[in-house]
Amino acid sequence: MTQAERLSLDTAAARPLATTTKTVPQTLEVTPRWLLRVLPWVDVEAGVYRVNRRLTYPVGSGRVSFANVGARVLAVPPSLAELPPLHGLADDPVLDTLAGRFEQREYDRGETIVRAGQPAGELLIVAHGKAVRLGTGAYGDRVVLGSLAGGDHAGADPPAEGAVWEHTLEAGTPCTVLALPWTELYALAERAPALREALDRHRARLARPRNKWGEAAIVTAAGHRGEPVLPTTFADYDPGPRSYAMSVSQTVLRLHTRVTDLYNDPMDQKEQQLRMTIEAIRESQERELVNNRDFGLLHQADARQRIQTRTGPPTPDDLDELLCRRKKSRFFLAHPRAIAAFHRECNARGLCPDSVELSGSRLTAWRGVPVLPCDKIPVSRAGTSSILVLRTGEDDQGVVGLRPAEVPGQVEPGVSVTFTGIDARAIASYLVSAYYSAAVLVPDALGVLEGVELNSHVKE
Repeated sequence: MTQAERLSLDTAAARPLATTTKTVPQTLEVTPRWLLRVLPWVDVEAGVYRVNRRLTYPVGSGRVSFANVGARVLAVPPSLAELPPLHGLADDPVLDTLAGRFEQREYDRGETIVRAGQPAGELLIVAHGKAVRLGTGAYGDRVVLGSLAGGDHAGADPPAEGAVWEHTLEAGTPCTVLALPWTELYALAERAPALREALDRHRARLARPRNKWGEAAIVTAAGHRGEPVLPTTFADYDPGPRSYAMSVSQTVLRLHTRVTDLYNDPMDQKEQQLRMTIEAIRESQERELVNNRDFGLLHQADARQRIQTRTGPPTPDDLDELLCRRKKSRFFLAHPRAIAAFHRECNARGLCPDSVELSGSRLTAWRGVPVLPCDKIPVSRAGTSSILVLRTGEDDQGVVGLRPAEVPGQVEPGVSVTFTGIDARAIASYLVSAYYSAAVLVPDALGVLEGVELNSHVKE
């Protein structure tokens, strides 16, 4: 059977005469970038932002790093200076000697590391695993007071004569703990003047009046009558305030002049190339604000504002613990998989999380605080991540984003495009730059829930 003769123009023949309806170039890389959208931005005039704080006596982040030599775990000597009694000794060789004096101990889940009431004569550092601090409740039952994870320590202050452990420390998972008797540390201090001076400085810091946040106390009198002599005081300042310099994400966009001369209608090729390049720059900016080791939020969080999950997955109890450690929490920041894990925990308990509308999007919330997705938060090979909670704004002593007030060639706040010339191949170059940083004004403005398990548990 032969094909019937056509009665009208074929669509394949007509297509070259038609104008195609087209989209602008699309890209998978673009994410909502909630952190950039909700973070209050401060315009920095001179390129540097200094955070002045009241004098605080505790020093160091309190986290020790470790290296493995076969089955043996060793503390990285310079990181021992993060312990408050050893502050200022990062470059001193005495820490090399001290690192070799720790005894390595292994504990299975449920084993007791120290028991409340036992003599407190050791400095303990959790190298691997998680240890749980247990106490006795008002009615005699055991209560969970907190947990310690890799790099955390217990018994770091020199014990007074006859001191005992106030709480029981129990292995919540298989744990590796490094222990050093204070008697041995004192013996080493007798032969190492730098160590002896560091311990003396720490004792002096502990003896100074301070409030519950560790700040130098402002002494006041209250409830008195008559004409007693009032205390004198002043607000002492941190003598070494931190200054934040602008970081930068940059690239050079190259575009052949033949493209912009001949193929610029109906879409401006330079405009579209710059649009997608700026999108990539903004993605890099958010990634750095979360992960940069100098100013990233994951690394700026104070050790006292880092907590561990109670059971692994993110539970409502864990998020409540984050919220109770600060006032005016503005939002949580979590990997999308962590949000899904939180929903699973809520489902298992028969709870329904809140929801809020933000910028036209319906988002999960807990206790009225939005839980914003951010895929820049890393996920470990073991399937664990972190959840952040932030109080924001200068007026509330929170977290703020930093950017220059204005830069030459600015096309968006903090982003500039500079034409750098045309080379001998007729290729035009444009330098695209984004300048930014982030500052945590006081430590409790930022909290982190660590060790968040994202994978579902298999029921036996």
